[in-house]
Amino acid sequence: MKMLTISPIRAFSDNYIWLIVRSNQAFVVDPGEPGPVLAALEAAAIELSGILVTHHHYDHTGAVDALKTETGCEVWGPPDSPAGPYDHIVAEGDTVSVLGVDFSVLNVPGHTLDHIAYYSPAEQALFCGDTLFVGGCGRVFEGTPPQMRESLEKLRGLPPETLIFCAHEYTLANLRFARLVEPENSALSAFLSACESKRANDEPTVPSRISDELACNPFLRWDSPEVRETLKTAGKLAEDTADGIFTAVREWKNTA
Repeated sequence: MKMLTISPIRAFSDNYIWLIVRSNQAFVVDPGEPGPVLAALEAAAIELSGILVTHHHYDHTGAVDALKTETGCEVWGPPDSPAGPYDHIVAEGDTVSVLGVDFSVLNVPGHTLDHIAYYSPAEQALFCGDTLFVGGCGRVFEGTPPQMRESLEKLRGLPPETLIFCAHEYTLANLRFARLVEPENSALSAFLSACESKRANDEPTVPSRISDELACNPFLRWDSPEVRETLKTAGKLAEDTADGIFTAVREWKNTA
């Protein structure tokens, strides 16, 4: 039985700060802005116990100091992070207790070198920052494409029912690009239609499930024959390997 309630706090133009609640206590994940978090805490009459950080980018860490000052909460985050040091430094193999529920830490470098994710099998929940998006993945800013693909391979191996709580509402742009890569993917077309309906009602498309991403996300489908053939036909496939296919899709999306 799940013990936590997880809901989005909107920030900036398209960020989601994830609010994790049990009873009258809360954690937040990747807070970039303090105002929306403090307003959500006040509205629900709950106390902030902790912050989980996935990586150092300002839109994920900009509110950490203000929230610590305001609430006295503690912060968990990755080692060697430009936004650190944090109260608790965690990396792969470590476990974080979030309001009594254990989350395993996964190293997922690529978008940044310090990027980590938090996964709870009990809650079927993954907080993956900017590594994996609904229908997409983060740009490779500090790592390499093979490093990013290896991180995504780690995530795609999680149970299919796992809920993906990523940090941005990029879904429609991602899925429309995905249709360029796999125009005959019927699961993708159906998923895009469902997500378009949600956005038309101003509803989040996040979270999705690993099963959705395995069926629709071209950045996890480097072993799809259709992805490979589309890249070859378009003259975009320089190296016919898993890393080569992922790299070609990532480079295509960078300029799409």
